[in-house]
Amino acid sequence: MTEFSETSTRNTVASGPHIASRIAWIAGAVGVVALLIWQGFSAAGNPDPMTSRGSTAASIDIAVLVFREALECILVLSAITASMVGNSKSYRRPIGLGAAVAFVATLITWRIVVGIVDNISESVSALDLQAATGLLAIVVLLVVMNWFFHKFYWSGWISLHTRKKKKLMKGAAQGQSRTRVAWGLALLGFTSLYREGFEVVLFLQNYRLKLGGGPVFHGVVIGLIFSVIVAVLTFVAHRKLPYKRMLILTGVLLGVVLLVMVGEQAQEMQLAHWIGTTPIPSLERIIQPWMGLWFAVFPTVETLVAQGIALAIVLGSYLTVQMQLAHQRRAAARPAMQSDATTGSLQPHNSVG
Repeated sequence: MTEFSETSTRNTVASGPHIASRIAWIAGAVGVVALLIWQGFSAAGNPDPMTSRGSTAASIDIAVLVFREALECILVLSAITASMVGNSKSYRRPIGLGAAVAFVATLITWRIVVGIVDNISESVSALDLQAATGLLAIVVLLVVMNWFFHKFYWSGWISLHTRKKKKLMKGAAQGQSRTRVAWGLALLGFTSLYREGFEVVLFLQNYRLKLGGGPVFHGVVIGLIFSVIVAVLTFVAHRKLPYKRMLILTGVLLGVVLLVMVGEQAQEMQLAHWIGTTPIPSLERIIQPWMGLWFAVFPTVETLVAQGIALAIVLGSYLTVQMQLAHQRRAAARPAMQSDATTGSLQPHNSVG
């Protein structure tokens, strides 16, 4: 009876964090839906492309991307510092300093890029510049989605940093200059964060041009708050978080953001007369104004075809990766099957009598 009571207590304690995690996810989802509904009513379903989808919606998109990029950075840094315990724990400090410098460098890059875009805006029309920066933002999102689906990022980028870290630590064990090792580790921390920050800087230019700095600032702050919470839980509290689920969720959200941005981009290109405008009268009653506001779905051939192409690229990337993984599994299983067949043919048969 005592053993059963102890087992029940352990199961209750173990299920506590799981229940709390579910409650947190549900609360977050309810909060996002409430924001969407509130913004939809407050904006009166206005699909005017020059107002985009509203500042709240834009801030949500920005927060998702910032949080997504921060998750990737945290995964890389945690992979680098995972084995740094005991005497080697002090080597975590230069990695952290390198990441801090990368954050400052990202802010400097933001100022430089903003200055360049503002200078260009003096000689280029607002619609042309928004169309160009919108294309740039879509390219950034496609690159992020490609890394989400493909194993190259996980097996390439993370393992590259891990190999360099091991090489530096091996050099430290062999008596290499501690200063040189520290500089090498700081560079790893710098590259881990700056690449993600640079992508975010490029992505945000289109939103800044359309909505100003307010929604961009709010979205970045929200994304950073959640990122800091995850970073503290990972590096300070040493909690094992469901990174895979978090990456899948943010990846799906970014897929939706991509389709919306493609629809908005196609309409901006229509307004800038980069492409034509072919209305579809039969869809004008079906596609309501709120669909244009939130999902950038408009009853024109060009916008719908552009979104269809984007969806095909995302799904095609996913299916291609799944086919490659299936092929790799079959290739890995084939030698084992051949080995079993060879071994079976060499086994002696027991004779009867």
